[in-house]
Amino acid sequence: MSSLQRIVIVGASLAGLRAAETLRAEGFEGSITVVGDEPHLPYDRPPLSKQVLRGEWDAERVALPAARNEALDLTWEVGVAATGLDQAARTVALADGRQLPYDGLVIASGAAPRHLPGTEHLDRVHALRTIDDALAVRRRLEAGVGRVLVVGAGFIGAVVAASCREAGVEVTMVEPLPAPLARVLGPEMGGVVADLHRDHGVDLRVETGVEAVVEGPEPGSPLHVTLTDEQVVEADVVVVGIGVIPNTGWLHSCGLLIEDGVLCDATTLAAPGIVACGDVARWPNTLFDEVMRVEHWEHALDMGAHAARRLLAGDGPGEPFTPVPFFWSDQYDRKIQLAGRVRPTDQIEVVAGSIADRRFCALYGREGRVVGALTMNMPAKVIRYRRQISEGLRWDDALAAAAEPPAPPAR
Repeated sequence: MSSLQRIVIVGASLAGLRAAETLRAEGFEGSITVVGDEPHLPYDRPPLSKQVLRGEWDAERVALPAARNEALDLTWEVGVAATGLDQAARTVALADGRQLPYDGLVIASGAAPRHLPGTEHLDRVHALRTIDDALAVRRRLEAGVGRVLVVGAGFIGAVVAASCREAGVEVTMVEPLPAPLARVLGPEMGGVVADLHRDHGVDLRVETGVEAVVEGPEPGSPLHVTLTDEQVVEADVVVVGIGVIPNTGWLHSCGLLIEDGVLCDATTLAAPGIVACGDVARWPNTLFDEVMRVEHWEHALDMGAHAARRLLAGDGPGEPFTPVPFFWSDQYDRKIQLAGRVRPTDQIEVVAGSIADRRFCALYGREGRVVGALTMNMPAKVIRYRRQISEGLRWDDALAAAAEPPAPPAR
């Protein structure tokens, strides 16, 4: 067992909590202090844009039970931000002036949403990243707003648009790329998502951004949103989902490599005695030969656990972290799931179901191997392909296997 006695985790998040759980599960008996800038204990974020936004769940239901597990013996420092790191002194500075000493540090400080420039003073323009954000938008919807403008058709924007439509609200969604999720799925499969939203009544404007948002002439009158195509859209509420920025400002001049996140080695080690995990961490995933940063729920769990074990390994070499990234998105009655790391230029082949039925499995190929599997309402397929991608599934082998007729049922 490692000689560590005091571990500080910066980030009262899913990744940070999983790191704490893993430290205890691996036998660490020293002190664990968890720092978070929000006033809440860790909670689950995926329901914020769905069940919480639609008023089906209250804030308590998204709380993560492990955060209240007294057996973990965690010291919580919530509602206070980390403001600095001194590697030589092995201390973390807090916004209230205190210095937390550590022997081992887990950086799980997550990411913050990007904002539309010039809208900071508008109280009807919202991001949707935290429980407080979700409750603020929900209060707007419950007050009877009729029109919502969603800026960005990525993970957050597309789900918010679907939730608002299911609540009976008119939705306009604008996206600078040619299709929703085009950066992740590519334009062809992004077009499938576009059709899904249009069929549910979303006024989707692609290859269009926002130029300006201004208040109407009277209190409570609609916001006037000027788009980059010079059209003006009226909305009662604007929800912005244009990506996130890793929370690394508190690490300025601390000596760590900061490049779109905290740059780690293949094992999640950022410096001696320091690991990083979750949305804030970038590392070389040797399975895909790519330095990547991943922002999804399951990734936070897996990387938080891996980083904790790496920290306990001390001066040992550690194991490389080589996951097959995975995400899902529930939109209307469709469950969209993607395993792998895909690019818009990859080969795409539908190997099961049909796009017309919006129930299908499509494979992404690059350089002779399968690098991704996208499914819509075919969850068993994506689970199987995720495992096979981790084993180095070849493109030709996958297509040949998919073309074989199914085996007859056993008698």
